[in-house]
Amino acid sequence: MHSHHPLTHTQRDRAESFGPVAEQYDRFRPSYPAEMVDELLAGGARRVLDLGCGTGKAGRLFAARGVDVLGVEIDPAMAAVARSHGLAVEVSGFEDWDDAGRTFDLVISGQAWHWIDPAIGARKVVRLLSGGGELAVFWNFDEIADEEREILMRVYRELAPELVSAPGAGTDDTHRRRLEESGAFRTVEARTFPAQRAWPVDEWVGNLSTHSALLLLGPRLPAVLDRLRAALAERGPVVRTTGGTYLLRARP
Repeated sequence: MHSHHPLTHTQRDRAESFGPVAEQYDRFRPSYPAEMVDELLAGGARRVLDLGCGTGKAGRLFAARGVDVLGVEIDPAMAAVARSHGLAVEVSGFEDWDDAGRTFDLVISGQAWHWIDPAIGARKVVRLLSGGGELAVFWNFDEIADEEREILMRVYRELAPELVSAPGAGTDDTHRRRLEESGAFRTVEARTFPAQRAWPVDEWVGNLSTHSALLLLGPRLPAVLDRLRAALAERGPVVRTTGGTYLLRARP
C-alpha cells in the first residue's frame, strides 16, 4: 500500500535512506514491464542515462536490449550493487553531476525522479538529450485489498502511527504538472501499464521494508515487520495487489 501524496526532493532523509538495505532493495523491489522498455527503445535510442539508478533494476532491462546504459546514483552502496550487475555507474546527485559534455538519446528515472530538484533536473535533462531524445520517468505502484490494508493500518496505528499518512511517490498528476510547468518540454504524455501481483507474505513484507518511510523507523522497524508478517500470514499465504507502472514521457 502506497499513499498517493507525492514525495519531494527536499526530503533528503528519505531520499538517501536506501544504502543500508541495498541488497534487500535489489531482491524485493519489483521490476518494470518489458512492454514499456520496448516502447521506449522503439525510436532507436542507443545511449541511455539512468538517473537515480539505484541497484540497476531499470537500467539492466535496457542494457539487456544491447544499448549503452550509464547510471547516476547518489548512494555508493546502491551503486555497488548496480555495478555488480554489470552497469556503469557514477556516484553523484544528478543536480551536481558532471556530464563532461556527454549526450544521450534517452534519459530514464525509475522510482527516483521525485528525489531530484525539478527546478534543476528538467532543464539539465534537456541539455543532455541529443536531437529527438526524450525523458522517461516511471514508478511502480501497488494497492492491497481492503482486508489486508486494514491489517497494515492496524499494525501501523499500534506501532508506528506516523506511517498511517506517510507520503509516497504518487501516481497523480503532480509530476506531470511539474514537468509541464518547467517549460523545458514540448509534450508530456502519461501512461499506466496495469499489473496484478500475488506476493508471498515474506516477499511483500520484504519489499515494504525497503521503502523510505519505514526505513526512518530505525530500531523500531524489525518489530513492525515481524508483527505485520505474522498478522498477514494469519490471513493467508499471499498478499494480492493491483496497480502497475506509471510512465511519463517528456520530449523537448
